[in-house]
Amino acid sequence: MARRTKERIPEFFTADVDRLDQEGRGVARVDGKVVFIQGALPGERVRYERLRSKPSYDMGRTVEILRASSLRSEPRCPHFGLGPGACGGCAMQHLEPHAQVAFKEKVLLDTLWHIGKVRPETILTPIYGPTWHYRHRARLTVRDVAKKGGILVGFHEKNSSYVADMQTCPILTKNVSNLLLPLRGLISGLSIRQRLPQVEVAVGGDGRTAMVFRVLEPPSGEDLERMLAFGREHAVDIWLQPKGPESAHPVLPENEGVLGLTLPEFGVRIGFKPTDFTQVNHALNEVMVGRAVRLLNLDENSRVADFFCGLGNFTLPIARRAAEVIGIEGSEGLVARARQGAEENGLSQKTRFRARNLFTWSMEDWTALWNEMGGIDRILIDPPREGALALSRVLAEAERVPARIVYVSCNPATLARDCAVLHHEGGWRIRAAGIMNMFPHTGHVESMAVLEPGPKPEKGLAEEAPEEG
Repeated sequence: MARRTKERIPEFFTADVDRLDQEGRGVARVDGKVVFIQGALPGERVRYERLRSKPSYDMGRTVEILRASSLRSEPRCPHFGLGPGACGGCAMQHLEPHAQVAFKEKVLLDTLWHIGKVRPETILTPIYGPTWHYRHRARLTVRDVAKKGGILVGFHEKNSSYVADMQTCPILTKNVSNLLLPLRGLISGLSIRQRLPQVEVAVGGDGRTAMVFRVLEPPSGEDLERMLAFGREHAVDIWLQPKGPESAHPVLPENEGVLGLTLPEFGVRIGFKPTDFTQVNHALNEVMVGRAVRLLNLDENSRVADFFCGLGNFTLPIARRAAEVIGIEGSEGLVARARQGAEENGLSQKTRFRARNLFTWSMEDWTALWNEMGGIDRILIDPPREGALALSRVLAEAERVPARIVYVSCNPATLARDCAVLHHEGGWRIRAAGIMNMFPHTGHVESMAVLEPGPKPEKGLAEEAPEEG
């Protein structure tokens, strides 16, 4: 006899919300216990359903707003919500966009203090970009779900591995949003629809669009004809990816190397493959690069090192303003394409690129680089979420250092950790820091910090942390 699963009885509570956490959830206290409530904003009184109970905290979902915040905004997307099936691509469409930026700035400053025990001397004005249709890159999951009508293409549902039943998306570029339903139709007619788990989308600065189909087995000749017909009808370049990202290739060879993003302030165009890492928000990227180059305070004699340089998003603009710049990056493929980009932009004479694992950077590496360049005046650091701990430790210990570091971060926690190493161990001063709203309506916090060398702490003496203010 089959055992009957005990049905969970819903539990509902009322709470007054104090603040937001780093995931954009409301934080309240109920009977002395912390509760994280999806969909609740500071200052609100809400009725919520308890989803999970742990000894130290509860998780809940708003079911009714009893007292609304003045900052509450009507979500634009019909797939945004809290119930079953809601898309997990956004977390904060219910919060007014300017308030989102203020929230992210607070997250940055709180994280710098609580993790790093550092505070910037100056807070940089936040960088804004477009609020909607900003996302030029996306990885869309594909699932064949018979009880939902067949093929689904989109982001995952909130707190779930299921795929949201998306028909439009106001954060994707308009042309990609309009292709979600036609894309479902295309994949539904392919013989390999069960062996096609994702589609990666990339849109160039001129609107040129590529779709990379991750295929676990080769498509048939008829499949390829269907894909190419879809590409012709919707002005999309069709790519296939049978294995890792480096295996991605266009079905039509003439579509190789046609995507690009531009940085008009510096007269630079950066070509990229649709699987290469590029910033998703092209408009904000232009502003970000301009600010970073200005904060480096370059002149025609400056010698610069750009760590985690990727395709040269910062390296090539820096080369327009400096005497010499070397870009260092872990991927051989990205380094090769960065060299090609320098050549295409007429910057080969002022740039060098090198492949090196920066997570194992050592004092020997730093000394060799310093000697090779005849000194380094400025550094730009733009690491992945893991941060740049090895490099920070070296710069904290080194006797010969640049006059300024500009650190671009996609993770406040690792930025705070690295700034703590530089400041408390190396005496570096956190001159300024601020946020960039690269991903509106999400909890992602992108930021930039400026550091300059100061007196090193005496060995064996712990620096006294500043008092909280």
